[in-house]
Amino acid sequence: MRLVIARCEVDYAGRLTAHLPMATRLLLVKSDGSVSVHSDDRAYKPLNWMSPPCWLTEESRDGDGADGAALWTVQNKAGEKLVITIEEMLHDHGQELGAEPGLVKDGVEAHLQKLLAEHITTLGDGYSLIRREYPTAIGPVDILCRDEGGATVAVEIKRRGEIDGVEQLSRYLDLLNRDPLLAPVAGVFAAQQIKPQARTLAEDRGIRCVTLDYDALRGIEPDEFRLF
Repeated sequence: MRLVIARCEVDYAGRLTAHLPMATRLLLVKSDGSVSVHSDDRAYKPLNWMSPPCWLTEESRDGDGADGAALWTVQNKAGEKLVITIEEMLHDHGQELGAEPGLVKDGVEAHLQKLLAEHITTLGDGYSLIRREYPTAIGPVDILCRDEGGATVAVEIKRRGEIDGVEQLSRYLDLLNRDPLLAPVAGVFAAQQIKPQARTLAEDRGIRCVTLDYDALRGIEPDEFRLF
């Protein structure tokens, strides 16, 4: 990882053209070859960037390079170019970060349950929450709610939806449907990932499957870069 703070201007030429006038910015050069240009007011989003595979060439713009004046050209296989004209280099630091262990999200089932309860209309328009952790003789149902028609719905939530989760929800439904104040009770099996075998078993038993998007429930935008 290389972090450069410099006064620079940036020109992009490819499917369209774009220009960033001279200003002080952060230039981020990663070991995967990507180069991104950041300001101090856009959170994690770059002003412009070039994704790998691409390559960077650097040329000095003065005789001795004392002030760091340089011309960076970043180009990819498609012929797109990001040309960074550096007027003054204020900071240039390289740091080896080592192997990345990967992101571990905090989306355990308790978090998913809380978020889904707060956004119960994710299951459908007109849905309303009865309560979380609805008690039964064989354990609590993750969410008990009502659909748009007022019918009772039991929701089982998993990070990874597998057959044992469907079996668990089936036991809850069998018990809840014995209660005349709740019956008929429908089932929803909700998970971030649902195995094909689990989906087949659930649908065979009349249980609806819903795939949960954890980031969407948290209100986080997709992290794919967009140029404009």
